[in-house]
Amino acid sequence: MSNSGSNPRFNAIQTVSSRTPNGSVAPRDENGAPLKISDYYGMNTFSQKQMKQKLPNDIFKRFIQTAQSGKKLDIEVANALAHAMKEWAMEQGVTHYCHWFQPQTGTTAEKHDSFLTIDGQGNPIERFSGAQLIQSEPDASSFPSGGMRTTFEARGYAAWDPTSPIFFADIGNSKTLCIPSVFISYHGDALDEKTGVLRSNEALSESACKLLHLLGDTSARAVNASLGTEQEYFLIDRAFYTLRPDLIMSGRTLLGAHPPKGQQLEDHYFGSIPARVLAFMTEAETELFKLGVPAKTRHNEVAPMQFETAPIFEEANVAIDHNHLTMEVLKRIAKKHNFEALLHEKPFAGVNGSGKHNNWSMSVTAGGPEIEGINLLEPGKTPHQNLRFLLILMSTLKGVHKHAGLLRAAIASSGNDHRLGANEAPPAIISVFLGNMLDNMLNEIEKDAHKELSYVEAVIKLGVSRLPTVMKDNTDRNRTSPFAFTGNKFEFRAVGASASCSLPVTLLNCAVADGINEIVVALEERMKTSKTKEEAIFAVVKDVIKETKAVRFEGNGYSGDWVVDAEKRGLPHLKTTPQALHEIISPKSIKLLTGLKVFSENEIKSRFHVRIEIYNKKVLIEGETLQSIVETQILPAAYQYSTVLAEGVAAAKSVGLQAPQTEVLSKLYQVLGSAQTELKKLERTIAQIQSMESEEAKADKIAAELKPTMDALRKECDQLETMVADDYWPLPKYREMLFLA
Repeated sequence: MSNSGSNPRFNAIQTVSSRTPNGSVAPRDENGAPLKISDYYGMNTFSQKQMKQKLPNDIFKRFIQTAQSGKKLDIEVANALAHAMKEWAMEQGVTHYCHWFQPQTGTTAEKHDSFLTIDGQGNPIERFSGAQLIQSEPDASSFPSGGMRTTFEARGYAAWDPTSPIFFADIGNSKTLCIPSVFISYHGDALDEKTGVLRSNEALSESACKLLHLLGDTSARAVNASLGTEQEYFLIDRAFYTLRPDLIMSGRTLLGAHPPKGQQLEDHYFGSIPARVLAFMTEAETELFKLGVPAKTRHNEVAPMQFETAPIFEEANVAIDHNHLTMEVLKRIAKKHNFEALLHEKPFAGVNGSGKHNNWSMSVTAGGPEIEGINLLEPGKTPHQNLRFLLILMSTLKGVHKHAGLLRAAIASSGNDHRLGANEAPPAIISVFLGNMLDNMLNEIEKDAHKELSYVEAVIKLGVSRLPTVMKDNTDRNRTSPFAFTGNKFEFRAVGASASCSLPVTLLNCAVADGINEIVVALEERMKTSKTKEEAIFAVVKDVIKETKAVRFEGNGYSGDWVVDAEKRGLPHLKTTPQALHEIISPKSIKLLTGLKVFSENEIKSRFHVRIEIYNKKVLIEGETLQSIVETQILPAAYQYSTVLAEGVAAAKSVGLQAPQTEVLSKLYQVLGSAQTELKKLERTIAQIQSMESEEAKADKIAAELKPTMDALRKECDQLETMVADDYWPLPKYREMLFLA
């Protein structure tokens, strides 16, 4: 007896098969002609261009000076700004405003207030003051604080970050003015992720300027980290998504047998973009352009139904805000096209997962004309510029080597644990790839190949003078490296797709600032005894080359041999999130982060506890979801099919025949028994974990026992999927989710 007529999965397949691409959404002028991107780019942002048009000239200049100096905004300027913003926003149909911030949940948060107020005569008017612009007070009691506050302490303050553009969100029939903000407690503790980014940028700037001044670039006044985030994601049809409780609850498939075809033919990567997907991408990019997000690249990724969008580089703080907007827009616009955008690092077993490659560099943002705008990781045209590049490069190596464990903690999450080291992403070992040319140059410096030469001769012999012309051609990319130099930037490839970039960038800024500070001290000492500045630089560079050699790796990071080699080198190999997160609260990390005044010790411990608790909650949600799916869908489907088989066997026996399905039934009963055994183990393990009080102990047990138990149950259920007749299986299969669009 067929079950296909009542199977929702088959109805979903029919629905998906009838989908057509949505129509064009390109903005048009009053005559109906399509606009160029540059015509509508940033139209939903209160940009400096808008400010200049709306504000008196002296107020505008005072705001720019205040924003650049980081000083407190004058109330006169704030009131003028607030009024101009309100007038501009109301012209766009905006009715509400919110302070848009990043609590320690990995997402963004907002509380909406209308511009409406009542005057002294009881009349309704729209009003927005400077005080309202600068600060709001959302309830902070339910946001994670990691023990910095008790639940009954509810005050939290969102304070405007004037370095990130204000924008309005146009969703449905509602338009809300969003004010990018930091989020702090009543006592001034950072409850959010943005505060750390801003503080670490200041620390990096101070350290880099010290080094630049020491080298003679005395006009440098500010250095900022720049960032470009390559966002990977999957799309599946919502008809399938709604039938998968695991995707709804956890963002990944907890079950699913591998189809005969996955990504092995390598036919999806950079392939022709499906029409429905292209329609979705076009609308998502249009929304991003309106918000001033410089989306540049779109393409198919390696796995089927996996895609990527990448922006033009921006100042890191703004880039992080824009990446949050990108994730929100992808999720929202996907639904309009009957897709679900999956940002989990490993939504499907057996095919590649999704990362968020953070392309990071440092640029001089304030200084004399000879240095302002310079990318410090870009080789230059003069020997001075290239020696400066080498010192910045070695500062980065020094920071990454010294704080490799902390950087591993920065990218730790339950989702990324599935991706790291899975022959598709860098292993959970932080190493640096430089490329043959740079690697060989550093080896030559280490060997003293320049020692008997004059400075000019050494520059020529070592290839320093040729850096700008041949760097890009001689520095291939290494997709297996977690931290790879790619010509004029480092690509921090190990960050997970669903993660906020805030903590990885914060801790990377801090690590490099520490490396720069140590090099400044070493260079000052060397200059006391060296004949020339160049001689001192070469000596310091040589010392750092030797010190950091262990972290440089030019080979295949996916290789098992590298894991063995890395451990011999003394590099930390922290395989799980609980192991990695302890690096945040190590004495070395606390000394670094408090010394740079990026976090207090309480704020550091808070981030550890919050992330441990989030890890526990997410994996427990997965475990309970898996238990529910197996109990209510997988086993009933297998029981129903086994009944059909048993009836066939009985019917054959009743007429004296040997039933051919006897062997299948026997095997099915065997696998069912194993699945039931593993299900009971899962139930016991979850109950044991839930009875534990210590979050750290929970995390250890989850990593050591719960996750392997879930894997064992999945193995049995995936085998059932290959045995139960197709029209009895309730869950959309991989072949449908990944190949029907």
